[in-house]
Amino acid sequence: MPIRDQDEFFLPDWRQKRELLRLLLFGLLLALALVLAAALSATDLSMAEFERQTLFITACLIWSAGLMQLARPWLRHCPLPLATFLAWLLVLIVVGAFSAFVLKFIAATGGLFWWLRNEAIAAILGGILLHYMSLAHSLRRRQQAEMGARLQALQSRIRPHFLFNSMNLIAELVHSDPDKAETAIENLSHLFRATLRETVDVPIGEELELCQDYIDIEKLRLGERLQVRWQINAIPEEICIPLLTLQPLLENAIYHGVEHRSEASELRISVHHDGERVSIVVVNPTASTGARQPTRGHQMALSNIRERLQARYGETAKLTTSADRDVFISYLSYPCKLARHA
Repeated sequence: MPIRDQDEFFLPDWRQKRELLRLLLFGLLLALALVLAAALSATDLSMAEFERQTLFITACLIWSAGLMQLARPWLRHCPLPLATFLAWLLVLIVVGAFSAFVLKFIAATGGLFWWLRNEAIAAILGGILLHYMSLAHSLRRRQQAEMGARLQALQSRIRPHFLFNSMNLIAELVHSDPDKAETAIENLSHLFRATLRETVDVPIGEELELCQDYIDIEKLRLGERLQVRWQINAIPEEICIPLLTLQPLLENAIYHGVEHRSEASELRISVHHDGERVSIVVVNPTASTGARQPTRGHQMALSNIRERLQARYGETAKLTTSADRDVFISYLSYPCKLARHA
């Protein structure tokens, strides 16, 4: 399969300092290994030979990496096996050319055997390294595909009770208030269309719009019992959030808090961005005394969100909760991720 995304290419981006330092370190270790292999005893070790080997190997590595970087836009459109072979062939050409240059203009010792030895070392080590990079790339893409499927399955879990309640509400409104019924149908379609999307991350504004669609539906059902207060600071439009992350938190807060109270209840949502992380706090009142207490689905919903955050961000994201007699607080925090536009 042709590789279209440069960020997913199997070869490192040699313009990055970290990758360049790794390349130079590899050259130093290889030069040291060759000098040690050629020495029969400690007295045979030569600093001058180590310096010559280091200079020669570093030159070959830098030129190979530079030519790969120049060829990267073309190589990344080739099938992976062909791109790997061409990169390997490029290494052999560079090493062969430098070896021939050294033999002709700098030192004539070694002759053809030295040239062939260099080519053999380049073929073996270059082949091993490039094969490892291609295998690591294939494994990484497979893991990303599996994670994408896993996240899509997790994000599709909207509670059945919400669907049934919404359909019953719409059935009632069709006769009493057709305009509200039409709006509710549109909001519901937006929510369920989101569960079918393959996108993992969306701009946070899209997630907030989905949350508003959900709240509008619940307000039709709960009336004045549901009061919502938003507190959102200036969030850049390019900041992303995993799709359907905040909406389940609101659903959880309404289902296990507001829905079990007969009096008016306020749901507070604050979204904050400090340049490095996005923090979201959802505060909802707990169920009234004597009301039906939350079921284990309360923790299942939170576990679902934690699992999605873990799959997407690892240990850098967190979802914590706290509760007292009056309120239940959900605190979500994850590192900023910018939207990618096609």
